[in-house]
Amino acid sequence: MSRTEELPHASHTIAEFVRGYEEDRALRGFRSRKCGFVTATWSLRCPRCGAPDLEDVRLSGQGKVVAYTVQTVPSDEFLNEAPYAYVVIDLDEGGRITGWMPEVRTEKDLAIGDRVHFVPSYKPGVQFAKEGP
Repeated sequence: MSRTEELPHASHTIAEFVRGYEEDRALRGFRSRKCGFVTATWSLRCPRCGAPDLEDVRLSGQGKVVAYTVQTVPSDEFLNEAPYAYVVIDLDEGGRITGWMPEVRTEKDLAIGDRVHFVPSYKPGVQFAKEGP
């Protein structure tokens, strides 16, 4: 990007993006109007095609686990939650998002491919729970 080129307009700020799952109890993302790629990460341009023409989308928050690790030594913000799983989720609509799962205490409690859903919470971050029994 050249110094004279203006940044594209975003449909919402990073703070509004985060407030969406903390207060609106919903995940938000962006879809490229050019290539259709969906991202759950706040951005000014599509990470796939680079187009600045993004539309705001509401995400279902449902998906599957593609990676995880069990945290036993957390940051201060999650000190009282350990152990828990830090997860990478492939969302059904497309895009990936990271989050955490407080009920996962050991590696035996979760598997790659498990179905999960977003859980609105007063706790920080994007929280997920396993689907079904």
